[in-house]
Amino acid sequence: MTVPDLAPLWLSLRVSLMATVLVFALGVPLAWLLARRNFWGKELLNGLTSLPLVLPPTVLGYYLLVALGQQSPLGRWLDGIGLPLVFSWRGAVVAAAIAAFPLMAQTARAGFEAVDPRLEAIARTLGRSDFAIFWRVTLPLAWPSLLAGAALTFARALGDFGATLMVAGNIPGRTQTASIYIYDLLQANRPAEAGVMALIISLLALLLFLISQTLTRRWLRG
Repeated sequence: MTVPDLAPLWLSLRVSLMATVLVFALGVPLAWLLARRNFWGKELLNGLTSLPLVLPPTVLGYYLLVALGQQSPLGRWLDGIGLPLVFSWRGAVVAAAIAAFPLMAQTARAGFEAVDPRLEAIARTLGRSDFAIFWRVTLPLAWPSLLAGAALTFARALGDFGATLMVAGNIPGRTQTASIYIYDLLQANRPAEAGVMALIISLLALLLFLISQTLTRRWLRG
């Protein structure tokens, strides 16, 4: 059996891990806000949060290029400080994070909404601040759903193709992720190697999905 180059797989794993950390840090507070607060524009924010799930990857990649490319103010500023995103591994992280963000936000929101508000109210009557209630009551109860969201986020980031290709490009050894590498192998008429890499990605995604389902079931059982 022909063994494909594993460098794109290691790059994908690193990109997915960094994307998951980024999405977790941003998605959990946003999910709590959507679950526990009412404010003007909440439904619009919720829609924007979920939009990457339904947008074609090329459209999502286009928007990211407009926002992060060298012609945008943010892109010029990042280039100026030596941290360009377009055609770099950092761009792959951002693209994967944006594509996977809805999975973290929606799963975490469901977890926060399932926490009994009466428990938070009791803690509030005991003089706890909202910050303390979040860390000592809400977060521990919703933690399994957050871990499930993180697993799904990692799996989604691992398999991203369209947005990553448009933002980071296809530079072997620098931005060529496993999904892009599979495409290149098929274009080069090397289906056996493409099949091996596709199987590895599929098994990893299946493992992460099973982890997510196990955590969700444990959380639902309380």
